[in-house]
Amino acid sequence: MDTSIIADVLEILVFAVMALLSISFAVFVVTAKDIVRSALALIVVMFVVAGMYIMLNAQFLGVIQILVYVGAIGVLILFAVMLTKKEFGSDKDAE
Repeated sequence: MDTSIIADVLEILVFAVMALLSISFAVFVVTAKDIVRSALALIVVMFVVAGMYIMLNAQFLGVIQILVYVGAIGVLILFAVMLTKKEFGSDKDAE
């Protein structure tokens, strides 16, 4: 068997795994009840998309995806969620 055929099959297999991983985590982003888990799943999706860019020989877009979206936007979302005041009880409980 030719090594280029094996490399092509392996590349398609890795791309398929990354695509399924991306789709499953994207569905989890939409359906998650907890916002922190949803934000972490969104960061995973952005990492997988960066990996797909790198596989498509667009290394610059992959690095920018990691720096801008995962690094800046993902951390911003997590900080906004963590710093938001959460009420643990209502005023009716005090009465």
